[in-house]
Amino acid sequence: MLKCRTLWEKLAPLARNSSTLCQRNARRAVLQKERRPALLQRAQMSANPSGGGGSDNTMYYVLVGATCVGGLGYVYSTLRGDKQRYQDRITEIDNRPNKATQEQTYLQIAAPEATEELAEEASEPQSVADEESALSTPPEEPSPSAEPPMELPSAPAPASETPAPAPSDPTQTAPSQVPEHAPYLLIGGGTASFAAARSIRARDPGARVLIVTDEPDLPYMRPPLSKELWFVDDPEVTETLRFKQWNGKERSIFFQPPSFYVSPMELTKVENGGVAVLTGKKVVHMDVRGNKVRLEDGTEISYDKCLIATGGIPRNLQVIERGGDELMKRTTLFRKVEDFRSLGKVSKEVKSITIIGGGFLGSELACALGRRSADLDLEIIQMFPEKGNMGKVLPEYLSNWTTEKVKTEGVRVVTDALVKNVSLKDGKVEIKLKDGRTVQTDHIVAAVGLEPSVELAKSAGLEVDADFGGYRVNAELQARSNIWVAGDAACFYDIKLGRRRVEHHDHAVVSGRLAGENMTGANKPYWHQSMFWSDLGPDVGYEAIGIVDSSLPTVGVFAKATAKDTPKAATEKSGTGIRSESETEAVAGIVKPGTAAPPPPMQQKDDYGKGVIFYLRDKVVVGIVLWNVFNRMPIARKIIKDGEEHADLNEVAKLFNIHED
Repeated sequence: MLKCRTLWEKLAPLARNSSTLCQRNARRAVLQKERRPALLQRAQMSANPSGGGGSDNTMYYVLVGATCVGGLGYVYSTLRGDKQRYQDRITEIDNRPNKATQEQTYLQIAAPEATEELAEEASEPQSVADEESALSTPPEEPSPSAEPPMELPSAPAPASETPAPAPSDPTQTAPSQVPEHAPYLLIGGGTASFAAARSIRARDPGARVLIVTDEPDLPYMRPPLSKELWFVDDPEVTETLRFKQWNGKERSIFFQPPSFYVSPMELTKVENGGVAVLTGKKVVHMDVRGNKVRLEDGTEISYDKCLIATGGIPRNLQVIERGGDELMKRTTLFRKVEDFRSLGKVSKEVKSITIIGGGFLGSELACALGRRSADLDLEIIQMFPEKGNMGKVLPEYLSNWTTEKVKTEGVRVVTDALVKNVSLKDGKVEIKLKDGRTVQTDHIVAAVGLEPSVELAKSAGLEVDADFGGYRVNAELQARSNIWVAGDAACFYDIKLGRRRVEHHDHAVVSGRLAGENMTGANKPYWHQSMFWSDLGPDVGYEAIGIVDSSLPTVGVFAKATAKDTPKAATEKSGTGIRSESETEAVAGIVKPGTAAPPPPMQQKDDYGKGVIFYLRDKVVVGIVLWNVFNRMPIARKIIKDGEEHADLNEVAKLFNIHED
């Protein structure tokens, strides 16, 4: 075939030249008005300048004939080769499953990591529709080979990255007690997770819900850990975890007793479903394509729908972390039940505790421990970089007033405190400030904020917000088609205030409830403006909503407080110590605007008994603090939702009835 092709390449140019010359001679004869060109001239394909002869015509016929013969030979050879290649291709396709199985077997034995990479590439979705399908459908298993796989040398199996916990650990659930599948899997055992479980069961009474938490305790509420529990006289409070609310009623911090839950292994068997809790188990990996998670001990649990409610991790100061293990032993990062128990024990053994942080948690703990300081002969110090307590939230005049209030609780307050170094010296913890001041203490409580727990983002392929932290979710709190996020770890979009992340109890309740509804098909958007509250003991408390930032312009309207204007009185009226649980169901309009006379002028500039503080952005109210004003949050929520400018905020303050006796 190669010889034919070579001959064709040599003869083709000559044939083309001869044919062109013949056409020119014929055209010239017609133009000269010859009646009919001679047949010999038409057949003459001579390349000579003139004339021609029979030899030229013969050469033309030879060239044309050779070309046809070569072309036919080339076509025949090509068709025959194509047939052979077709047969080879069919044979290769028939043998392909066997080869793939052999390669997979070899990779699983010799290179397990490469197997995972190849599997991920093979299952990578090519479009949005493919991605949705990949999230809800597990990858198909390779078909078995028609022939036995080739024998390969054996290799030791890779060791597990994380060893399984010791069977003697009482906080761990044995692997045999872990169910293989859960229709609703909730990661995290806090308020958001329990609220979601309750919501799921309300909409789907037969639902089977599994909560996985790395804590040894059943789901509980966190606010009492820094509030009411510290005012209990019972010396066994660290074990009972029961407290008296400001209204005198007693309750536990746990949402439900153990009898409310079903055993994890019985979850698939109980007739009407239920809620089960795996305690002491941490999820370390998510396979969103396979719809399953892996626990720290290597156990896997598959799911139909999953909620991530992992909350957050308390931050620490780098100067403390650099101080070594001994200094860390003398530092408490307050977040869990164990932290409350540990700090309660420490408060009875040391002479001085320093709280670093002037926010909600630091101020609450300072007041709570300050109340105990006289009985325990304990020095309580609170230091923060702001000029006053709650300086990042409250306007300066109210922050200064709050600072004085904290001092009356028996707390030594150190303002403008920027920590430069922390070390151990002569058995004491020495804190050096940047302005040269030094504070010595026995124990430190670091209350400097929360870092959202987003450890699963990498394995699950979820997006983390660069500005606020936390998993970015849509209006329905969805991160992926069958994955939702609620609570502290969720970065959601607020239709009025923009993208936000909130770290408060009420947000955990509301977002958990909404996520549970949407996991059962409700498809509801997040529209609720969550509130938060803080109590500086039983006599001073405030509730807030929206963006409350002391750097914003504020307008405050205050009135003289009465005996009814305290957190204790508010709980007596509502019947619960967790105010957000009662107020979130309320709607604006149940409280009518006050008809009292205009507010009287303040008798003293530091008399902030009760009042309303409006936070403005572009002359629009974006945040409200109700100072010792309770059960009025639906009104505040409606004001922010309306987003209107107000010419006189004193008139708006009348809606809260702060001037009524």
